[in-house]
Amino acid sequence: MYPEPTNIWERIEYSKLGTTIAESTWMFPTIETIHVIALVTVIGTIAIVDLRLVGLHSRGHRVSLLAKDTLPWTWGAFALAAITGGLLWISKASSYMINPYFLWKLVLLALAGLNMMYFHLTTWRTVEHWEKDPTFPFAAKLAGWLSLVFWLGVVFCGRLIGFTLGIYY
Repeated sequence: MYPEPTNIWERIEYSKLGTTIAESTWMFPTIETIHVIALVTVIGTIAIVDLRLVGLHSRGHRVSLLAKDTLPWTWGAFALAAITGGLLWISKASSYMINPYFLWKLVLLALAGLNMMYFHLTTWRTVEHWEKDPTFPFAAKLAGWLSLVFWLGVVFCGRLIGFTLGIYY
């Protein structure tokens, strides 16, 4: 039996769902595997567009068409990654909430989202005017580089979470 929860994170972790995932021999690894596959899909589809924005790949393709082709995959995989990530978090909420790598992962996810939102609300609105030029506007290139950096940081911190669980108390 678990001790009496002393904070909201322990209440979540010691919930029926949290303990079921944590105590199961197969649930956590299965959820984690799905989470990793979904995250790889998210980052891979985003990287296709970002690498085009910064001019390192797919120069013969229009960025709007690349985005149109990859966006459904990105959002579907992101939804799956968010659901599975939430389930993983529930099983160890109190440990995750004091782990600096988990907190940095959340910050980097937020920064990636804000970068995407700003890009789509500003620079992307005029994509039909600049995507045919050999060089993209600085704002498009900056958004692509920032996105790549933020998402690589998410992966880096995500890996470190697994190696540091139980270190921080």
